[in-house]
Amino acid sequence: MGGKLTYQQAGVDTRRAAALVGDIRGHVARTQQQRKLMGAFGLFAAAYDLSDYREPVMVTGCDGVGTKLELLLERDLLETAGKDLVAMSVNDILTTGGDPLLFLDYIGIAALDEERITRLISGMADHLEACNCILAGGETAEMPGIVPEDVIELSGFCIGCAEKSDLIDPTTIALGDVLVGYASDSIHANGFSLVRRVLKEFPGELEESELDALLRPTRLYHDAVNGLKQAGVKPKAMSHITGGGLPENLERLFRGCGADLEIPRWELPGIEKLLKHVDAEDRFHTFNMGIGWVAIVAPEDVDAALQAGPGGVVIGEMVETEGVRVKVSGE
Repeated sequence: MGGKLTYQQAGVDTRRAAALVGDIRGHVARTQQQRKLMGAFGLFAAAYDLSDYREPVMVTGCDGVGTKLELLLERDLLETAGKDLVAMSVNDILTTGGDPLLFLDYIGIAALDEERITRLISGMADHLEACNCILAGGETAEMPGIVPEDVIELSGFCIGCAEKSDLIDPTTIALGDVLVGYASDSIHANGFSLVRRVLKEFPGELEESELDALLRPTRLYHDAVNGLKQAGVKPKAMSHITGGGLPENLERLFRGCGADLEIPRWELPGIEKLLKHVDAEDRFHTFNMGIGWVAIVAPEDVDAALQAGPGGVVIGEMVETEGVRVKVSGE
């Protein structure tokens, strides 16, 4: 008989995984410049003291990077994948009026790759540091035989908190309220199954620099949200424009009313080449079309909202006709 088998021979190296935890301490520390966990790094669960809140309400979010991840892995844009992972969940937390406090990640990989995992976490830490959210922990799972060697699985989870009085209440939306949109930085992390189909059917359509532009990280909208708070503006609602585009992400907020939207032409390198292969109506239900965030505010708050963050523009107002109709300015 041969010798006894080890976990390492089965494809899992727990000693290397333990060493990796130490290697990423610097990135974790970057996300605790202002907020800090209650207790030491390395515990089996993270704790955060909510005593600064009078009436704390917990809010949670979970998301991934979708099929954009395939293109990011092919182009070795691991830091971008980390940023996308954070923004997709953190932005959802922000729509509630809550503060993103803690973020956790799940990384599934065939075999431990310290360099690639550290780069992913570096990207996460960049975005988390920017919005003052703590990288509180996560799970790196070695999955030999389950996860293909050229694939990395990613999931992100965010925990936030809001004062009960600060929670956004979409039932306060009224006719005549104004929709202020904020520019996206790219396609963000939705619609890439269609992007990948176009790239496959029309190879060479996009230049390398244009594809790089389409793959830029998802924008964090903490700047616009904080700008609104500093101006004393409480929006009637806020929407993170992800899968389903402007119509589907906004319609979920409305009861008995709707909006007619006119958005600026999307000035993103390569986007016109891509969209010429996409159904004219379907593009509005697939992509953010250059608007990644929408705040619905009272008419008297419009000027402050436009100054709250970069790329602010009035895109419409609430009307009696239900549903959301979108057109591009000049078309």
